[in-house]
Formats: sequence, structure tokens, C-alpha cells
Amino acid sequence: MKRRNFLKIFPAAGVTPFAVNGFPMRPFANSKIAKIMATCDGVEDRVLVLIQLKGGNDGLNMIIPVQQYDLYAALRPSIRIPDAGADKYIDLDNTLSAPDKVGLHPVLTGMKDLYDDGALSIVQGVGYQDMNQSHFKGTDLWLSGGDGTPDKNNIGSGWMGRALQAMYPDVTGAPTADMPDPLGIQIGDPNPSLGFHTETQHQNVINLSGQDPAGFYSLIQTIGGAPLLNVPDTEYGEEIAYIQGVENSLSLYAQRISDTFNAGSNALNDYPDTTLANQLKTIARLIAGGCKTKIYLCSMGGFDTHGAQVVENMTTIGNHANLLKTLSDSVKYFFDDLKALGVDDQVTACTFSEFGRTAKENGSLGSDHGTLAPMFLFGKNIQAGVNGTNVNLGVLTQDNQLMDMQFDYRQVFTTLLQDWLGANNFVLEQTMFEGYAKIPAIDPAYVVSPDCYFGTTSIFDPYKGQRPLAIYPNPASISAEVTFQSTEAFNAVLSIHSLGGSLISANSVVVQPGSNLFYIDVVSLPAGPYFVRLENRFSGKAEVVKLSVVR
Repeated sequence: MKRRNFLKIFPAAGVTPFAVNGFPMRPFANSKIAKIMATCDGVEDRVLVLIQLKGGNDGLNMIIPVQQYDLYAALRPSIRIPDAGADKYIDLDNTLSAPDKVGLHPVLTGMKDLYDDGALSIVQGVGYQDMNQSHFKGTDLWLSGGDGTPDKNNIGSGWMGRALQAMYPDVTGAPTADMPDPLGIQIGDPNPSLGFHTETQHQNVINLSGQDPAGFYSLIQTIGGAPLLNVPDTEYGEEIAYIQGVENSLSLYAQRISDTFNAGSNALNDYPDTTLANQLKTIARLIAGGCKTKIYLCSMGGFDTHGAQVVENMTTIGNHANLLKTLSDSVKYFFDDLKALGVDDQVTACTFSEFGRTAKENGSLGSDHGTLAPMFLFGKNIQAGVNGTNVNLGVLTQDNQLMDMQFDYRQVFTTLLQDWLGANNFVLEQTMFEGYAKIPAIDPAYVVSPDCYFGTTSIFDPYKGQRPLAIYPNPASISAEVTFQSTEAFNAVLSIHSLGGSLISANSVVVQPGSNLFYIDVVSLPAGPYFVRLENRFSGKAEVVKLSVVR
């Protein structure tokens, strides 16, 4: 059985959680960090914090379209935020043009402070093609980097995992001197996020063809206790040795995270007593303690506000107001702490939710599953302002949904990956974010120069930046030639995968030094996008290229 298939049924490195500061921690540790150019001071220390708002946040009561207030009030007579009185919305920025002016929910005082400090950017009307209003499917699409189209509706890996694996491709699965920390950490949720899953670690299916499942499972039953002293010299034994290494790596990561947590401290210690604030407090302490993790994922739930979103006749209080206040106060205090620690220029944060809510209230003092919603970006390094304009409340679908998406969510994540973390174009391709236009969300003074991009052009990369794996013709309809340039000989597997990562076919090949030519048959494949993968059997390294099949 292939190691990557086996990991589907046994926890991979970074899947088993451990607790730090009372929160379950899940390290994503697929790669060894790459060396950055010496001239690119500070880029290597940059961190992205993602805040998942679970349930579908009501962006329309969070960001009120001032010029359309009468339409807004008519659609939401029982849950609207007032435009007058002590509880009226907060005017965000009077310098914005009239169609763009927005009001913040009155509990978002922390966000108003961040905006005034130049540390908040709002992205209006965010969604994706053919939005799905299911909590589960919508969440999977945001985490996988997919959308509602057939080609991208069932991606089995996560965009965070794919990005990190492509940025730091020297797969080790264990701490190293160069990178003792996991590249990604999910904090506060005992269930593993799809966002950090990779094709290598998590296949959609398991294939026992040609294997001896009874013998295999008799061996894995011993895992979890004392290490085997005499590992069999068989393929099964190889897998057992690997899994024992995974367990050891996880223990090392647990110790490392505990050490950095203990080495760090918070400059401010009176964070709000909320789950999100405590997650962010833990992240700040890890950063202060020297943790070099690139992406943190934290979350808060409760945003599925079908009923009791507000208190009757007191619309600025209630469940949604409490959630927004928790978010605003937690993020504001987090960045105040980072500033006091002297590391605020290292961190950018971003919110996302699986969908917004309907433009029209539902009669139960709430709102139902919707489509478009705003995203918020925070940090000293953010280009403060409002990207896009207010959603158009005058043109809705028959079921009162917002229309006219202004930004695809992948534009936001592409911007953060490249302009903030320094991902190169090859990384964006492997993340499946190629072609998405960036937005001006990062302060130009902090935008990463292409000279400082992370990620090699190829994992093999022997020809000074030229891609050694190529396909012709592409698109193909019957067969295609796969060419590969190598500096050494090795046994390899040439495979075809669906867009979601499922294995379609695989053949053993022998790579020789110099030019190599292989043929693949695509005549029986349905039209659509695929990935062709060449994997070194010995090292496990692989090169991937996209193939389009046409009919």
C-alpha cells in the first residue's frame, strides 16, 4: 500500500491534537522551510492568521449601506440597525464617496479604531461562482479553494495545505534545524480542518489492490504502544517504521510548541474572556516565543442566526451583536498586544465565513442562508480602506439574495499568499489560485518583491528555473507526450489525478539522465482539467502539471 493511501486511515503528522493553554493544537508539518534571500529582511517572519466565522455571518448588519438605508430598512424592519439616536451605526469614513459610505454595527468600536489607525481593510461583495448555501458544502469550498462549478466542486485537499507544501517543498514531516516549527497550526477546534489537508497526506480513496490487508492490519494494531523493536523488512514494515516516525515527529512538535509558548509572554494580560480572544492570545504568545509557523487558523461559531439575531425592539443587542463585539474586541486587543510586543509588523489577519445572509429578514428576528458577504483584513501592513462598493439592495434574486459578486474570495487569499507571504506563481498554480487577480489590500511598503518570493519553480528544479515536466499537446483529446528533464536516474510513478486529487491511473516508469519521453492515454477520460504527477519512488518528491482534456 502506498504511504499516502495508508494515511487516509491512520492519522498523519499533524492530525492528532494536543493541548496548549487549554486549546487543542493541530500542527500541519508537511515541509521544511525554504531559505529566503538575505536581502529580504522580515519576509521570513511573516504570519497569516485566519479567523473562521462559522455559521454564515450576516454582513448586511455588520456593514450597513448608508446611501441605501431606506431600502435596507424596508427589507429588515425588525432587525435593522438604527440610523439615528444613541445606538445608530458608526460612520466608518466620511471621506468615502456617497455610494461607498458604510456604517459599522455600533458594537464594532474596536474595528473603527483599527480603521482609523490604518490597520483595517474591508472587501465588499465577496463570494464565488454558483454559491452553495449548505453549511458543510459551503465551508468545504472555502477551505478547499473551490466553487460551485463542476470542475471545482469536489476538491479533496485544502488550499492552505497545497500552498504551504508548494512554498516549502522539501518534504520531511519532522522538525529540522531550519524549521523546528510546523508550517501551519489549527487552534481551538478538535476536528481537523480541510484547509490544511494535502493530496499527499489525504487521498479521497484507499486502494488495497494487490496487497494483503489482513497482514497489514495485524501489523498496525501494535502502533500506539511501545515502538516495535524488530520492524519487518517488508513493504508493511516500511509503513510501520514511517508511522512510528510520524508519532515521534508529533511528539517533537508538541514539545516545540510548548517550549515556544513557555518562552513567550503577552505584553497585555487582560484580554476579553472569550474563546476567540484566548485563541488569539495564545497565537501572540507563540509568536513572541519565537514560533515561525506561517499560517494559523482559529475560529468562532454561532453565526447561523435564523432566529433571535436581535432582541425585539432593541436591534443593536442580541446574539449577533454579542458575536460581533467578541470578534471586534478580540482582534483589537490582539493587535494592541502584538504592538506592545514589537511584532505587529509581522502579522496580518483575515476573516471569512461560508456565506452571508439573505437581504430580507425572515420573520423570526433573524435572517436565513445567503450568498455574498464582506471580508475583513487587519494589520499594520494593510492598505486601509474599502475595496469595492456597497452591495445593490435594489436588485435581488427572487429569494431575496444579494447579486453581482464584486470579488472572488480566492482573489483575497491570492493577495495574502503572494503580496504578504511571498508565494511565487508556481505556488499559486499548485494552490489552484492561478489567474485570480490580486486586490490592493497590502500596504505597498509591505508588498513582497518578486525577488523575495518563496517556492521553487519545481521540486526537482535542476535546470535553473525551467519547468522540467511538460505535456504536449495540452489540451489533449486522445494521447499526450510527457517530457521530463532530469540530472539523475530513478524509478518513478507517472499518474493522472482528478482536480480533487483522486487517482485515475498510474504507471511505473524509469527516468534516465537527460531527456525523457512518456506517453499517456486520455481517450477514455471525460473532458475537463486533470493533474499529471511524476513521483520519485525513492524520495517521494513529485512534479505536477495541469492537463486539459477536450472532446
